[in-house]
Amino acid sequence: MSLDTVVEDIREEAHARAENIRAEGETRAEEIESAAQEDAEDIVADAEAAVDREIEQLREQRLSSAKLEAKQKRLEARRDVLGEVHEAVEDELAALEGDTREALTRDLLEAATEEFDEGDDVNVYGRGDDEELIDSILADYDGYEYAGEYDCLGGIVAESEQSRVRINNTFDTVLEDVWEDNLRDISNRLFEQ
Repeated sequence: MSLDTVVEDIREEAHARAENIRAEGETRAEEIESAAQEDAEDIVADAEAAVDREIEQLREQRLSSAKLEAKQKRLEARRDVLGEVHEAVEDELAALEGDTREALTRDLLEAATEEFDEGDDVNVYGRGDDEELIDSILADYDGYEYAGEYDCLGGIVAESEQSRVRINNTFDTVLEDVWEDNLRDISNRLFEQ
């Protein structure tokens, strides 16, 4: 065997080995590239799913926020309407005249008298415009005297130092009691759904 043959065999062997290494490298590169492509596709799919979830969550938040805002506006509108109805009732009570006003004032005074002892000196206050009316009603009650003006829609406030009792039987307090007791029914009638 000559040296040239040995060199040639080594070269061929080196070429064959280089070819195997290159083929293995290409195969490995293709595997890495394929795995990277799969990873990239998974990452894109995960990102798209995350974006879809975020979009859905934002949509739900905005929808929920819009519903809450609409509900608040509805409640504000209802409050406004209830306020207007309350004011209209107050205006009607303040405008009552004649026999109706006298009957209501008399009933409120009579209800107050039950809280005082016989013989008590009772001071009665009322709306300034009702002074004459209250004086005429008080003529029927011993120890009861008109004591001055009270800022109200009508009715009376009666008090006695002997009994240490003060009764507020004004149209205002009666209205507030009736209003509070019936607010749900009033609201339901106004806003039937």
